[in-house]
Formats: sequence, structure tokens, C-alpha cells
Amino acid sequence: MRTSNGMVLWLLLLFSAASSGLLFAFYYSAKHLTNIPARETRSNTSVSYSIKTELPEPLTRKHEPCNHSLVLATQQHYLFKDKFNFTVPVLLYGKLFTQELWERLNQQSAPYGWQGISYQDIVSTLSLLNTSISAQLFDHSTTQHTGCIRCAVVGNGGILNGSRQGAQIDSHDFVFRLNGAVIKGYEKDVGTKTSFYGFTVNTMKNSLKAYKHLGFTSVPKHHDLHYIFIPSNIRDYLMLKSAILGVPVPEGHDKGDKPQTYFGPDASASKFKLLHPEFISYLKERFLKSELIYKKYGYLYMPSTGALILLTALHTCDQVSAYGFMTSNYQQFSDHYYEQKKRPVVFYVNHDLRLESNLWKNLHEAGIMHLYQR
Repeated sequence: MRTSNGMVLWLLLLFSAASSGLLFAFYYSAKHLTNIPARETRSNTSVSYSIKTELPEPLTRKHEPCNHSLVLATQQHYLFKDKFNFTVPVLLYGKLFTQELWERLNQQSAPYGWQGISYQDIVSTLSLLNTSISAQLFDHSTTQHTGCIRCAVVGNGGILNGSRQGAQIDSHDFVFRLNGAVIKGYEKDVGTKTSFYGFTVNTMKNSLKAYKHLGFTSVPKHHDLHYIFIPSNIRDYLMLKSAILGVPVPEGHDKGDKPQTYFGPDASASKFKLLHPEFISYLKERFLKSELIYKKYGYLYMPSTGALILLTALHTCDQVSAYGFMTSNYQQFSDHYYEQKKRPVVFYVNHDLRLESNLWKNLHEAGIMHLYQR
């Protein structure tokens, strides 16, 4: 009987040891899994845990949080929280076109609408911008960038001459340039990287003509670069359509012009972005409603190319730095950084550069963007 009792006791001890080992294993596994760093979600307010293999997510403004996001800065500012509306479509593409949109924009002249432009010209152009790539500034299918989107917008102001900001500009994830973007010979001051080139057909062609002797002989070109059309009038719609189709411009001011001369022979629809007229109108009304509107040539007024491209970046990037834009001491510098002799800044009747300068200063002081100053 004792032997039997001893055997029972021995078995109980063995079972107890085995159970302890299993409990320890479960505890260790649970503790190990809870120590795996959590992947932050785009809402930045909750976390999720997963041991599955994760596929890359689309590149969006809030893919991962920034140390200092401009969206958060706008929400915290007493003035700008009521000005920024990040739900306004930045780009126009085929799927946004409706009869209602046509009727609405047909009441406004370009760049804020389509008054005076034929229905067929609008429809035929937008029908070529018919993929998701045309709807977003950053191409999700090709970019490898998955973090905080840091953008540099490079204007052509004389403040950049001798600035030695080239390396800093190129360190950004995406670099926007515009109009007469001379790079050769000024790499140390303005960098070499270009992700987006913004223009109207008028400003592009005028820049090629006016600054050819200063080194601007061609708009930027390479396979990763995208072009942002600002639809200032019918010329931009016709040039854009012809560029995608690879044919000469069929009519109007640029009739016979070959877009491949500017954008290369293999430029497909995925290379081009078109600012939405209602986005341009929103920018004017919220940020740059100038007193010039009420003067003799007010019908000509529109924000400058630089202003539109910088505000585009501010509505699509997580962090934005502006270089070569007008500052309060602009008189100390030449109009453009690539001029051999100092020239005063030219104030055109169709832009309000002083109003724009005040906006950049206020955005900088609000911590919404960084403005390069000297």
C-alpha cells in the first residue's frame, strides 16, 4: 500500500512540474509578443498589433506621424485653423468631372473656372487623366518613401545666391521647382534634385525665352519627375492634352508647338498633374484675396506660380520648407538668384507679391512651414 501511495505521489509531482513548465512557456510567449513595438496607425491616436507579414500601405499625408506636422500646427493656430481645408481636392482628373461641375466652373473665368473654354476641350483633356495616379500628387506605385513626407519648394529669388542651401534642399524627400529653375552652376545654392516642376504654359515659355542666356535652356527632365500644370487659360488644357497624346498643339496661341520639346518624347499621362480650378479659387479666397482685385486690372489678378506651388505643397506634404521666396528684406537681393548683376524685384500688375510675402512670414512664425531667410 505504501508503495502504491508513493507511486501516486511521484506521479502528482511529475504532473505539477510539467504544468509549471507549460505555464512558464505561455507566460514567456505572451510577454515577448507584448514587447514587440506597435505599428502606429494613420490616425496617430491608436496602435494595432500584428504578427502577419504586412504589405506596404499607400503613401498619404498621415502615413506615419512627423515630429512636427504642419496639419497639427494649423489646427493649433488661432488664425490658420479656419483657413486650411485639407478636404478640398488639389488635383483635377477625369473621374471628378460631372455636369454639375461643368455648370459651376463655367461661371468663372480661368484659372478659377472654364468660362470661355469649350466643353469638348475640357472633356477631351480630362478623359486622358483617368487613373488614380492623376488623382494624387505622390505616385504610390513607384515611391519607396513610407514615412513623414518632407518637401522643399524652391523659388527663384535672389536670396538664394550665395546661400549654400543646396545640400539642405536635396535632403528633402521631394523638391518642387517652378518657372525659370536654373540649376547648372548654382548647385551649391539651390541643389540638383527635382521631383515636381510647376508652371503655366505662359510662364514656362516666357522663362525659356527670358533666361536662356542665363542657363535656362530646358525645363527639368528625368524619369521620376512630374509636371504640375496650372490651368491659367485654354493654352494649358490644349498643351496638356497634346503632351499626353504626343502630337502638336492643334490650335490656339501655341498651334503647331510640339510638347515633347519641353517634356521629352515618352511623357505619358502619369507624368502630369493638373491643379483643380476650385483649389486655386479656394487658395485665393482663403489666403491671397488681394485688394488688386478691386482695381483697374483686377480681372488679371491671380496668385503667382510660386504661391500656387508652395500652397500645393502645404496641402499635400507633412513638412514644408520654402527657399527663394520673398522676405521682408527682399531689397537686399536681386530679383533672381541667377542674375549676374543685381536687379530690383519686379512687381507685376497681375500678382500681389507683398501680400504673398506677408503670408509666408505668418506661416513661418506660426510654425506651419519653414521660410529660408538671411
